[in-house]
Amino acid sequence: MSVLENCEPKRVFYYFEEISKIPHGSKNTKEISDYLVSFAKEHQLRYVQDEYGNIVIYKAASAGYEKLPAVILQGHMDMVCEKEAGSNHDFEKDPLRLKIEDGFVTAEGTTLGADDGIAVAYALALLETDSYAHPALEVVITVDEEVGLLGAQNLDASCLSGKYLINLDSDEEGILLTGCAGGVSAISSIPVKYRNASGCLYEVKIHGLQGGHSGMEIGKNRANANILMGRFLYGLKEQLPYELAELEGGQKDNVIPRECSCALLIQPEDTEILKDYACRLTAELRKEYSGSDAGISVSVEFQEETQIGVLHPVSQEKVLFYLMNVPNGVQKMSGNIPGLVETSTNLGAARLEEEVFLCQLWGTEFCQQCKVRRV
Repeated sequence: MSVLENCEPKRVFYYFEEISKIPHGSKNTKEISDYLVSFAKEHQLRYVQDEYGNIVIYKAASAGYEKLPAVILQGHMDMVCEKEAGSNHDFEKDPLRLKIEDGFVTAEGTTLGADDGIAVAYALALLETDSYAHPALEVVITVDEEVGLLGAQNLDASCLSGKYLINLDSDEEGILLTGCAGGVSAISSIPVKYRNASGCLYEVKIHGLQGGHSGMEIGKNRANANILMGRFLYGLKEQLPYELAELEGGQKDNVIPRECSCALLIQPEDTEILKDYACRLTAELRKEYSGSDAGISVSVEFQEETQIGVLHPVSQEKVLFYLMNVPNGVQKMSGNIPGLVETSTNLGAARLEEEVFLCQLWGTEFCQQCKVRRV
């Protein structure tokens, strides 16, 4: 039984549900690209599929509209793949499990992929019908937008003739946006050294955050778990001596991380101090982020008494200095347009490895005036 069969427009949600059955995370788009080819063949529409998997589907103009300039409809077929802690969903092979909750379409334990699956669904619904008069259409669906606009960068634009382009990758229905933004991905690699130490090993986890897309939600004051972990570790120095063994938070540079965990080595007599500090910081953060991340928690769990590799004190200070000082969040608001984030950064992923502390950041800059009107 279809989950979305009663949603309107019916054919749009039909195709959205079909798309959701096909794994289509960034760098895993061959199957959905081939699905779009099959659609074009089934509806006897001319198409181009390039070596990267980008798709262009053409539809002739309606009678009487042949002399009008062609219109390009553009979206992307890949999605950001994020899941809740404890989920066993495999984005490489599992379909999304859709549900309707409080009047909204969402997914069980994972991101939904409406960015930009809804564009693909709208485009296919429009291509299959002759109910609407239109000029010639050129539907462009690119790959790997979420990891740097890779498909768009490699698209051979000579296959397009349209004078107008409507990008179907926006946020709010009924709003047209005119403007552009640029993004840059950066990787920080800080050399670290380890030494062996003995003590009680605890896992500290910061979780319960809302997260979100680093472009669309960066201006909503949502907490970043990696940044909060830096705050936790820096403040903990004033409470007790500890040694950092592991740290990992977030998965993608363009997603505000919802969780971050670390492994700390402490002495047995400091256990209650650690737990008390975690409780106090939880209360502090819930008050600070009551409007965006009221469910924040800092949890502490004993692992074992052990000897383990921990960061050398100099390396530990480097890691803490980075987490406390790396630019994150809104850097500048537009001076012309109220409420518009002009420049922002996001510490999307942070991880201690054998020889380096590796961090991935995403920076966005809105670089052209935006005109917004309701239609």
